[in-house]
Amino acid sequence: MPYPESLKKLIEKVEATRAARVERKKNNEEFPALELEERGPILENFHPDFIEGTRRKIKIGPSKGYAISNEMVDLLEAKSRVDPDLINLSEPDYETDVLIIGAGGAGTAAAILAAENGAKVLIATKLRHGDANTMMAEGGIQAADKVGKDSPYYHYLDILGGGHFVNDPELVYTMVQHAPDAIRWLEGLGTSFSKFEDGRMKTMHGGGTCRKRMHYAADITGAEIMKTIRDEARNHTDMIDVIEFCPAVELVLDDAGRCAGAVLYNLETAEYHFVKAKAVIITTGGSGRLHIQNFMTTNHYGATADGIVMAYRAGVPISFLHTVQYHPTGVVFPEQAEGILITEKFRGAGANVLNIKGEQFVYEREPRDVEAACIIRECSPGGRGNGVPTPTGKYGVWLDSPMIEMLKGEGTVKKEFPGKNILFRRFGIDISKEPMLIHPTLHYQNGGLDINSKCETNVPGLYAAGEVSGGVHGENRLMGNSLLDVMVFGRIAGTCAAEYIKDHDQIGKVNLDHVKRYNEEIETAGIEGNRISPMILPDYSNPDVREKQYTKDYFGTLS
Repeated sequence: MPYPESLKKLIEKVEATRAARVERKKNNEEFPALELEERGPILENFHPDFIEGTRRKIKIGPSKGYAISNEMVDLLEAKSRVDPDLINLSEPDYETDVLIIGAGGAGTAAAILAAENGAKVLIATKLRHGDANTMMAEGGIQAADKVGKDSPYYHYLDILGGGHFVNDPELVYTMVQHAPDAIRWLEGLGTSFSKFEDGRMKTMHGGGTCRKRMHYAADITGAEIMKTIRDEARNHTDMIDVIEFCPAVELVLDDAGRCAGAVLYNLETAEYHFVKAKAVIITTGGSGRLHIQNFMTTNHYGATADGIVMAYRAGVPISFLHTVQYHPTGVVFPEQAEGILITEKFRGAGANVLNIKGEQFVYEREPRDVEAACIIRECSPGGRGNGVPTPTGKYGVWLDSPMIEMLKGEGTVKKEFPGKNILFRRFGIDISKEPMLIHPTLHYQNGGLDINSKCETNVPGLYAAGEVSGGVHGENRLMGNSLLDVMVFGRIAGTCAAEYIKDHDQIGKVNLDHVKRYNEEIETAGIEGNRISPMILPDYSNPDVREKQYTKDYFGTLS
């Protein structure tokens, strides 16, 4: 639906200040960025991570005592959705060298590299191949590949600064060192990055970056990358098989404690399958569909933290899950598109963030957690109370996309942001002429499973890569480092898993004993309720008519 008259009236205030703001930007008179000492109080008072009562300590497992979001603890303090005694592990339904759980960017990249290193690969995915947050990433992928102006050194410092200097330095070093090669690899496979007429790749700033190193493909970078690597993986028909609509629900270990496969659940037939594998790579992505603190989300339908649940039960610790990323700019109107990502590239291209008065109140390229907190402060009655009201009673702020046309020429928005141009035109809104109404939206799982620079977990034969892992981004991820994360560490995981099986080609007696022990630990800890996990899919049915969300009736029982 187009903007109603009430919002069109408020847009007039944006238009009244636009010419002056454009002129200041042309003269390099930027709105002042916050000093480091100013950021802390804003985060503590307005970022959702700091709201009292929204986190609690885990009572069981390898990270017992670690306080993370209530929604995530609910999943970790839940019993298995399968009865270990009723799963037949004596006759595998599938056997492979490397099992990859999840078919987004990290999983697909891992499959390609594992196959190229001689391993037979099976990808098991919850939905279709490519249904993942990778597909929905818009803004770009960072890499310090411009000689003379940038280097991995500056990229390294930007990541540490954005992550509040608590990142795992070994993981950060690994990612920035491999970044230029990841770009070369993607382009070699056929990824169509945006380029100048002379063939040079276009790059731009992101929030928290000191150099322009954001490579992009219009505003559909993730879709372009996913399309390219999915096609490449599908071309390896002799080495890579894909099973769709079969999410993993438990890992399987052998009697030496090594990961030896997984139990899958077939969403179409309601059957369980055992995949026996010499190595397993978890690339299940994030957890936006938990809707932490009831926030809308940018995440795809299957982002329910399944990989974390399974690996945690198997004994893998977690790290940095006490922080969650709320992307500063998610659609808040029209409500039919609520939560959809508005790429940071808009702000990188010069669009201001404005309150109800048409005033800029924050530098548009602050790190994401700071930017989001400033927007929430503007919208909150306990803050400044300058949010723009929507017809449904929510609040947002303006992202002044028409500024880009005035700064870079007519037609720039349509050319550089075709995805969002099409989306808003469906609702009768021309974002080259009218600003977008936005609010922070649940976007990224900053933390995850503990891994080292080889993507190894503490369970032999079990690897993890991409958003399901934790450490590289610290407590806040910068724009463009998620696509880089999945490419760099996905490739590393695939390579290392293929190398691992060369020396570990024998699998011992397989079992689900760790699941039994975990269920017993829940009972010993006195955790009440009948929750089961992983969730697999979110339940959006009416609360008045649905049964309890995590009961075993949700996807059938074993009998």
